[in-house]
Amino acid sequence: MARVEMTMPKMGESIMEGTVLKWLKQVGDTIEQDESVLEVATDKVDTEVPALHAGVLQEILVQEGDVVPVGAPIAIVETDAAGASASAPAAAAEATPQASAPDTSDDEEEAAATVPHVPHATPPASSVASPAAGRFYSPLVLSIAREEGISLADLEQLPGTGAEGRVTKKDILDYVADGKKPLAQPQAAPAPTPAPASQAETPAAPAAQPEAKATAAPKSAATTESKSKPEEQKAKPAPSVSGNDELVEMDRMRKMIAQRMIDSKRISPHVTSFVEADVTELVNWRNQHKDAYKKRTGENLTFTPLFIQAIARAIQDLPNINVSVEGDYIIKKRDINIGVAVALPSGNLIVPVIHNADQLNLNGLSKRVNDLANRARQNKLKPEDLEGGTYTVSNVGSFGNVMGTPIIMQPQVAIMAVGAIKKKPAVIETPQGDLIGIRHFMFLSHSYDHRVVDGSLGGMFVRKVADYLEQFDPNTTI
Repeated sequence: MARVEMTMPKMGESIMEGTVLKWLKQVGDTIEQDESVLEVATDKVDTEVPALHAGVLQEILVQEGDVVPVGAPIAIVETDAAGASASAPAAAAEATPQASAPDTSDDEEEAAATVPHVPHATPPASSVASPAAGRFYSPLVLSIAREEGISLADLEQLPGTGAEGRVTKKDILDYVADGKKPLAQPQAAPAPTPAPASQAETPAAPAAQPEAKATAAPKSAATTESKSKPEEQKAKPAPSVSGNDELVEMDRMRKMIAQRMIDSKRISPHVTSFVEADVTELVNWRNQHKDAYKKRTGENLTFTPLFIQAIARAIQDLPNINVSVEGDYIIKKRDINIGVAVALPSGNLIVPVIHNADQLNLNGLSKRVNDLANRARQNKLKPEDLEGGTYTVSNVGSFGNVMGTPIIMQPQVAIMAVGAIKKKPAVIETPQGDLIGIRHFMFLSHSYDHRVVDGSLGGMFVRKVADYLEQFDPNTTI
């Protein structure tokens, strides 16, 4: 028999940690290889983690709700596989020196034992060199702290809303957005006095001070206490509601959406341009083909693949809209990966991505859109389904809205909202003269990042998409 460590897998690009949602297996349960063991949530998607080895779940190392860094052990599986037995002695050999280390010293070895749990603690010359021995910081939190120049002292004072008071990504981003107010300053006054003897020496210190300063000392201490309490209350506000109100805590996805929307508005100066398009030919073509398509494929023929095709063509004509920003650099994307906002049964939104949308025909786009939408509503999306988007479209018309001002999906620089299609009277130009007729119109709303997309490019792009929709070939086959 061999004991094999099950670790938190890497579930996508830039994902550094995951939250354990639910254990699907309990201690003592038999596990088959590739069988789902637990559900994990990341900032991109919820997914099930399969077992890499068959055996018996011997020990669970993390609990539901815990935030676990990628690569950290989460469970122990006992297996009799020959391949696993070879790796077990190596793991035991590494663990043996750590087990015998406490015999050589006390406090120093205890502090050193916490270091391996923080992979980012080793690089020198950073604002956060190593975390405090009694508090855990995820690699993502440490990385953000280094990038934002947050000192270890401020990080230690930052209130955490995670499990066991841990600092989460949202906590540190809120702190950055709040202007990085120095949390450690109120406690800087007692620092010059020795740590153990500070309380004993406090009464003697005012004796050497003038009377005015001595009387002021208790006030400053009280002020420090009064300042620290509001900071603690800020982390966990106590809402005030009446008997006619219902207090509902945001679910995890709603919290992530809220944070991303705040981040996007903080990062990108948004500008929105509007164009009204005559999509009569498009509507007539769909009405002509939707029943036959449904009968042949068993799927609905929606307007979404038609919108995506027009956007992909416009990106090919105006590639400077297909970029992202990193510092002072503009990154031009060669791939055209279009994200589609999908409404979930819970009311939340998720944005799966159609990769290389410019290389798919209408039939391929329709199948891809239906597949992603169905799996999104069934919570069966994979991390790769949500990665790599370079442009996003949101169909606000599905809710009966004629237009909207969508918020950009970072780090993209633009997003388009397509409104409801409405019948309107319009002037129709003919060789015999102008006539009044009934046509189908819709609004296109294009929000873009004014740091890198000027009004000319933003306006030309939405006009180009409208042109492709208005010039749709009614002889198109699918």
